[in-house]
Amino acid sequence: QVQLEESGGGSVQSGGSLRLSCQVSGYTSEAFCLGWFRHGPGKLREAVARLHRIGNRPIYADSVKGRFTISQDPAKNALYLQMNSLKPDDTSIYYCGAGIPSGDGSCPPNNYVRWGRGTQVTVSS
Repeated sequence: QVQLEESGGGSVQSGGSLRLSCQVSGYTSEAFCLGWFRHGPGKLREAVARLHRIGNRPIYADSVKGRFTISQDPAKNALYLQMNSLKPDDTSIYYCGAGIPSGDGSCPPNNYVRWGRGTQVTVSS
């Protein structure tokens, strides 16, 4: 059973940076793919950054391209999200998720089935 626990959220001013971490257990790279999502007040859940299972190719939402970087440390069973040039619109609860890959190795947002409890990110102007 995959379990995920996020950390690293907080409050920053616009233009600041934060690094989120996700500790993953019960995970095997063959069976799951990992990614970051966010869900803000009055907004739909958004897939912020995901790793394609084949080659760990990163996939970013247009809203964060060039500002956020997803990375993984398999030795530590950890997933990270480096967030730079933060904007007030980035304010949200950020979740680490695990998904079941499709046959071609892709892992679209709807394939995600396990979530951490989330960590709050607040960006003030």
